[in-house]
Amino acid sequence: MVLKESMYRESLRVPVSWWLIAVASVVTLFVIVAVPVGVIAGAIVAGVAALLLVSTFVRYGGARVEVDEQRLTAGRAQIDRAHLGAVEALTGDAARNAFGRDCDAKAYLVLRSYLPGAVRVQITDPGDPAPYWLIATRHPDRLAAALSGHTVGRS
Repeated sequence: MVLKESMYRESLRVPVSWWLIAVASVVTLFVIVAVPVGVIAGAIVAGVAALLLVSTFVRYGGARVEVDEQRLTAGRAQIDRAHLGAVEALTGDAARNAFGRDCDAKAYLVLRSYLPGAVRVQITDPGDPAPYWLIATRHPDRLAAALSGHTVGRS
């Protein structure tokens, strides 16, 4: 069995601050319910809230961005590198505008509001309705370098 070697791999996990806010919210819910109704009811409500938050954070933060020799994977989607065009690393206002006012409704987005940068990858496949992929990342320069180093059909 031959293992594929990734040129770039990143997991888009939610930040620690979100987990701390979730813990504070669960404790608050426990107290709000336990004081007037009882400890058992408070524990049930807090437990359900904790399960919902953990499952949401794990699912939302479970998105992966990976580049190998054959394909780009972002979230649940994959595309062969032969269909990738120009690659652009975005930071600051450029990244915010790309996900906001300058965004094409047909684009494939992997948006994570807690990440400061993004990479826009033009799609050259005429059968693909998305003109580009816009991928949130902590390291836009490294992801862009991994993609542009072997990109086919750059424009």
